[in-house]
Amino acid sequence: MPCFIRKLTPDGIVPVDYSADSLADAAQYEPDNGIYTVTNTYQVTKVLKLGAHLDRMEDSARRAGFELELDRPRLRTALCEMILQANYGDVRFRVTVTADKPDTFIISLEPFSPPSQKLIEEGVHCITAPNSARHSAEMKATSWMHDRKRLADAMPAGIYDTFLLDADGNMMEGLGANFYAILSGTLHTAGTGVLKGIAQQIVLEVAPDILPIQMDAIHVSQIGQLEESFLTSSSRGIIPVVAIDGILIGAGVPGPLTRQLIAAYRAWVDAHLEAL
Repeated sequence: MPCFIRKLTPDGIVPVDYSADSLADAAQYEPDNGIYTVTNTYQVTKVLKLGAHLDRMEDSARRAGFELELDRPRLRTALCEMILQANYGDVRFRVTVTADKPDTFIISLEPFSPPSQKLIEEGVHCITAPNSARHSAEMKATSWMHDRKRLADAMPAGIYDTFLLDADGNMMEGLGANFYAILSGTLHTAGTGVLKGIAQQIVLEVAPDILPIQMDAIHVSQIGQLEESFLTSSSRGIIPVVAIDGILIGAGVPGPLTRQLIAAYRAWVDAHLEAL
């Protein structure tokens, strides 16, 4: 199915002058001087932590140098109307706003299916990219949508994501995900120099009942010592990582603590869904 794209303007919802096959394809038409957020729906028109997504959009706009005060009820109403009109069922959607038109929103929808149970049970293989950590990573800017395409296009077959390393070799984040490592029974994830993910907020809420947390990045040289690893994003939840740069993590299968975190994360989601 094609991507369903509209603009929400002060005068209402209007068509755009381009078409795209997916959110990734549609990104090429969106300006570099904007900010955005991406998430998905559940049960067609239910959402998770949409308020946190919109808070981060306003924060990203300030970091980008322009003021943004979202009319949240109007945006929610427009999203609901578009989702029902598209008739895709559950959708993954992106909301984008640019510095030169802060009262106009580009809303893009595509059909959404959650990660397969097979992928969760088997985990994924990832790689690292030296000296690739983002500048102003705390800002979710449209320029990053374009910059990361180069890294995504360079991933070999069978690789799920690329983890960005800073100049010192610290493992910061994925192309669109937060990165986590379990070392000596403690959960490590970068606390600064990365985008503070919405899924990360949930992990940090449920994890203390399972294991201790340290908000620091591990070094790439520690990959071989890791007991478990995973990544998170709003649309995917927790995805176990079983190998990085060809080095197996633990036994090369999702570990027991990761599985506990997945169960706790899913329970939190089920308890906190809200209607648009």
